[in-house]
Amino acid sequence: MSRLLERLRNYKNNRGMMANLRCALVESKKHRAWPVLNRLGIAVDDDIAAFVAGLFATHPEEASTGNLGTTCHHIERQREGQRSDDAKLTPTERRFQHLLSAEPGEELHGRVLRMVLLAKAHAIPVNFEKLETDLKFWNDRTKINWAAAFWTPGIQTETEETK
Repeated sequence: MSRLLERLRNYKNNRGMMANLRCALVESKKHRAWPVLNRLGIAVDDDIAAFVAGLFATHPEEASTGNLGTTCHHIERQREGQRSDDAKLTPTERRFQHLLSAEPGEELHGRVLRMVLLAKAHAIPVNFEKLETDLKFWNDRTKINWAAAFWTPGIQTETEETK
């Protein structure tokens, strides 16, 4: 279990602390998150840990399995009514493709943030522990794992399993 997430869970209901952590997601406000990151034992120059902490503060609903590809698959399943033609990519598929083509750093963080915000809008949990690891080791293997989780036929969503 990630020590970062363990600590974040302890402060999940501290609205002030979560508000300051969300500042880690905005370049001009990052300095507001630094004292909180320090209290959580995160170095202020650890961009990935700070980013994941900001995401958690934005959408603290956690999944214990899967990766961001799984989360995006659940988003796609909930938005399925938007598909107009099976030959065309849906908006979620297009966003997901752009996410997979992102370069590490600011570009990747911006695209991950948009997907987490979509997950929040659809009340879909995110596996932040796996996300932190995947962002640290952003490479072709990670991209393939996310793509397999998103496009593999036969993956059932939680709502399908409970029907």
